[in-house]
Parts: sequence; structure tokens; C-alpha cells
Amino acid sequence: MHKVLLTFFALSCWLSIYSQSNSYKVSFDNAVHHEGVFTMSFPEITSDTLSVRMANSSPGRYAFHSFAKNVYNFKAMDSKGKTIAFHRPNPYQWDIYNHDGAVTIQYTLFANRGDGTYSQIDETHAHLNIPASFMFAPALEKRPIEISFDTPPAYKWKVATQLKKQKENLYWAPNLYYFMDSPIELSNYGLREFKISTNGKEQNIRFVLHHNGTDEELDNYFESVKLIVKEQEKVFGELPDFDFDEYTFLACYLPNVNGDGMEHRNSTILTSTRSLANEGLKRNLGTVSHEFFHAWNVERIRPKSLEPFDFDNTDMSGELWFAEGFTSYYTNLILCRAGLRTPEEYVTGLNGGFNYVWNSNGTKFFNPIEMSYQAPFVDAATSLDPQNRNNTFISYYSYGSVLGLALDLSLRKNNLNLDDFFKKIWNTFGKREKPYKIKDLHLALNEYAGKNFGDSFFENYIYNSKMPDYKTLFASVGLKITQDEETGTFGTYVNKNTIGNNTLIDSPAYNAGLEKDDIITEVNAIKMTEAHHFADFLKDKKEGETLKIAYTRHGNIKETELTLTKNPKYTIAIDSEADKKAISMRNDWLKQ
Repeated sequence: MHKVLLTFFALSCWLSIYSQSNSYKVSFDNAVHHEGVFTMSFPEITSDTLSVRMANSSPGRYAFHSFAKNVYNFKAMDSKGKTIAFHRPNPYQWDIYNHDGAVTIQYTLFANRGDGTYSQIDETHAHLNIPASFMFAPALEKRPIEISFDTPPAYKWKVATQLKKQKENLYWAPNLYYFMDSPIELSNYGLREFKISTNGKEQNIRFVLHHNGTDEELDNYFESVKLIVKEQEKVFGELPDFDFDEYTFLACYLPNVNGDGMEHRNSTILTSTRSLANEGLKRNLGTVSHEFFHAWNVERIRPKSLEPFDFDNTDMSGELWFAEGFTSYYTNLILCRAGLRTPEEYVTGLNGGFNYVWNSNGTKFFNPIEMSYQAPFVDAATSLDPQNRNNTFISYYSYGSVLGLALDLSLRKNNLNLDDFFKKIWNTFGKREKPYKIKDLHLALNEYAGKNFGDSFFENYIYNSKMPDYKTLFASVGLKITQDEETGTFGTYVNKNTIGNNTLIDSPAYNAGLEKDDIITEVNAIKMTEAHHFADFLKDKKEGETLKIAYTRHGNIKETELTLTKNPKYTIAIDSEADKKAISMRNDWLKQ
């Protein structure tokens, strides 16, 4: 996708006047009932049949989404407005024939999920992710696209997008791929922007916010956004060369959206139900940090496995531990370096992800590359049949994040750091927009840190699923990691008296034969009731205690016995007794 875009932008946008454009128009007369009417005109068609499709996948997501399910009232017309026939060869495609060289299609889209993948239309806004909203003609993918919006005057909507503005309510994309990667927000939003110079070039950073808050809240929040942008620029040494010299944050912080974030080439979507009035002022910044880091890592430092992006099928990549996971590592680190989190808050925040990865059984089944391959099944994917993912899967976001942490601290022990390694990756691949493979990352680390270091990291932690020596690594930057020596563990989540998840492999509950949905009725001759829960009973139990359990499964009464094992939870904290060298290394790491 991105290599195609480079060709267009290198030729300058004005050359598009010599190319025939497809024209799109969207109206929202029934927005209150979540409907938009989409009209698309395709002139100068030379084939007998024009095929148009709805996408099944969306940039930044890797599951199969079947966006065609929300399309109805489809019709096709020739250049004179006469209705013409079409055929549906599959659920996602419309084949239009007997045209006169031009085809206009029109359909209604129902849209009521505001997030980074789907679309939402109501009286407050039209939040449009392109693959979820617009049909496309694969045979005409190289044509420029002009899109106009017929907005209800009473709504006072304005348009925000990374698409090139031609005039009021009229926007332009150089080709289908750029269009599909360009979300659009139509609402009565607030706008803040600032210019930043990089490599002798001035670029505009825009923050669009649709929310129910005040201008003062937006002003204060935007100051934090600016700090994040500037701090991330330091990691790579420069901003990307944004198309049209502009980058746009598209934020919707509303009670009717779904929390999410999604990166695009020159923009990002940020959705949250948290307002800026309370906790949202701080918590939403994590998504800002994560998604803007993607402007380098994913959008330009891009895996070869995602080039070109396939809108018809799922896109599988073995590099997501790096693309998403290392981005996750920097998410909160950037907030700390920018002064938006204290070092104590940052270090405390390491605990959740570390314990999740360290104590997961997933490393018994998949290494980080294979874990990345699971994305089509977990990334906003749905399924009806039960799965065993709490035993077999570790999110590549979290897995990659703790490996990024380990790599950074390991490099720092050798007077190197992950920031400079990313600069190398940026200059080798991202700045040139040359897609990479896993072996390219391996070779780059060998070049940067030495062959022994690079081979050891990849052989142990990427091609295999070993865990680094975090205790030593944490000590090198003045952190300590401790484990509760007394608390016992059962082996799964219990909701009152009902086992709520698959029991964890090799845990006491698993080895005792307990399973999800078993109802515990008695423990050590003590009745479990609505007032006396097993979940509460467990709280003060210690390692080594034996439990005789009676339970029901499918209406049958059963008994088992187990011994609680050591709680595997670790606590990471700043070491108040760290020596001066470790404190100095920590301050350099956190930029204090």
C-alpha cells in the first residue's frame, strides 16, 4: 500500500487532473436511525462487467469482519440514471453488467459502532472508517477519488480527515489504498493545532476532539498531546514526512462510542467513553501515545507481511510482537519521559503486563512470532465456540512490550539503548519506506549491538519462548522485583462460587480436575452459599493449605482435593536502596 502511495506523492498531487476520478457522495438525512446513503460514480468503464465489493478487513486490524452485512437498498444505474442489473457471486460482491460505460451505485449503510474499525452514524456525528462504509471497485484501484458530504445544516458538522481538502465538504485521495486508510469524522468538534519543524520542514499537528466537555479541558489536554508528540520525535530524531505536511488526531470521547485506537498513515482514531472531566484527562493519553508512535512503527517501519494490505481477507503477520508490542513498551515510557507520569507511576504500571506474560502458559505453545499469527482470531474477532486462549495465548501487545523492556535494559547494560536501535531501524527501513522481515530486525540488531548479543536475543526470546533474567535487568536500573511468599493460589478466576474460566494448566484446580462452570458447594466441610462465597474464602488462604472440595457439574455432585501452591504474582517497584550507578541508569532510561 505504502509503496504505491510514494509513487503518487512523488509526482505531486496536481497531476491527478489528468486521471479520471471516481466520485463519491454521502448524505445523512436519517442519521438519527444510524443510516447514511452512499452514492458512487465510476466513469469510463472499459470492461463488460464492473465488480464492486465491501471489504472484509481494515488497516490495523487482522480479523475477518464481513462489513457487507450492514449494506442494503443497493441499486446500480447507467449514465442516464437507468437502473441496470447486477449479480451477487458471493456475500461481499456485486457484479454490474449491461452498463453504457459508466456506472453509479447507491446503497444504505447502517452504522452504530464508533471505534477504530467500524462506523457510527447518529445525530451527534458520522464516524466513518472507510472499509466499513464504502464499496470499492478493485479494477479501478489506481484512480483518484473525490468525495463530498451532504451534511444536515442543523447538525453544524465539519469534516476532519487526512484526505486532501479541495474545498468545503469536498476531499480527495490519490488512489483507493490511500482512501481506504483515511478515516473521517463529521461532527461539531473542537480543533487545536500546532506546527513543528523537523528536517527544515514545518508540519502541522491537528487534534480534533468531539466530546461533551469544555474548551478549557481541550486546551489542557492538548498541551499534554504536544508533549507526547515532541517526546516521541526525540526517539526517532525526526517526525515522519507526513503527506500534505499534516497529521490529524481524530478523537471521540463520548458515552456512545467504544474504547479503541487505530493508526493510519497521517492520522489516528481515538475513541473512549471516558470524558476529560475526570479520569479521562489522564487515562486517555495512553492511547494518544500508542497510536502516534505508530506513525513511525507500523505505518512506515512496516512489516513486509502487510504489504500490500488485503482488504478481502485477513492479513497475517508474524511481526506484531515488534509492531504492536514494542509500540506498547513505549506507550507509558513516553508519558513518563514527558512528565505526564511519575517514575513511581510508570514502574507500578509495569506490574500488570509483566505478571500476565510471566505467569501465562502461552509460552508452552507459541513463541512471539507464532503468537502474532493468532491475531486473526483475537483482534476484534468473534466466535461462538469456546476456546482455550487463557491457557494458550498471550497478547502480542503485552508479550512484545515486556520483551521490548528486556531488550532496552539489556542494551543499556552495554552502554546502548533501544531508542538508538529504533533510529537505526527508522533510517534503514521506515524513512525509506522499505518493508522489513523478521530476519531484517535480527540482522539490524546484530549490526547495532554485536552478533553475539543479537543472536542470543532472537534465538532465546523471538524464535523460542524463553524469558529474560528480569531480576538482574531490573536491578541494573534500580528496581526490585519481589514475590508474595505466603499467599496461595487456586488456579483460575472464581465468580462467587462458580469457576469462571478454563482452569490454568498445572495449577491446583486444573490438576484436581476442576473445570469452567463447575459450582463449588462445600470446602473443608464448610457450605458455600450466596452469603458465603468461595472467592472470599480463598482470600486469606496460604501456600500449602489443603482444600477438600465438593462441587456440581451438569447437575452431578463430585468431590476432589487439592493443595494451594505459591502465588506466582510479582511486584515491581523502585528500590530505595539502589546504588548511585543504578539510579543514574534509571534516570537516563526515564529521562529524569
